[in-house]
Amino acid sequence: MRLLFASALALAAVPALAQIPNSPAQPGAAQATRVPAGTYQVDPAHTQVAWEVNHMGFSILEGLFGASGGSITVDPAKPAAAKVDVTFNVADLSVTSGAFANHLKSDQIFDAAKYPTARFVSTSVTSRGGNRATIAGNLTIKNITKPVTLDATFIGAGTNPMSKKLNFGFTATTTVKRSDFGVGLAAPVVSDEVKLHIHAAFTAA
Repeated sequence: MRLLFASALALAAVPALAQIPNSPAQPGAAQATRVPAGTYQVDPAHTQVAWEVNHMGFSILEGLFGASGGSITVDPAKPAAAKVDVTFNVADLSVTSGAFANHLKSDQIFDAAKYPTARFVSTSVTSRGGNRATIAGNLTIKNITKPVTLDATFIGAGTNPMSKKLNFGFTATTTVKRSDFGVGLAAPVVSDEVKLHIHAAFTAA
């Protein structure tokens, strides 16, 4: 839930119909060759994990986690060697109700006071052709680590006209189970299955 990462720059793939295409007038383009080999820092202002659960069969609940730190190491000549490591602050989760946010952060759900962060660390990257990739890794929530697999798509890269620095990003999807991480009430009150939509951005130092 927290998250809840031939391009190794992709953490996940939102279905094509859900993606917003790049405009020719925008500085970014879906060309992985624009990214030189190196290590790049996560852009916390533009990185987020959106989660989605079914609430009692009545409605769909969604929320967001923002990245607090992390990096990606890439080499376009060796896409399978890419490494992603991103951390999220649980206490910074965002929903539309302050009371609900406090409930999620309580010891009944995430227990943010005891487990303040969640983390994703990649273990392998497999190209799926074009700008698509499968990224396997370990997700840690409440000090419990489980393997997850992300379907990833590289969005684009280019020079940010505001910072004058190289920026690039990807989008991704995966599904996890709350029960694997001891998060919240037992199903079926809230669905055990949690859909994650990941939007990650990185920038040169």
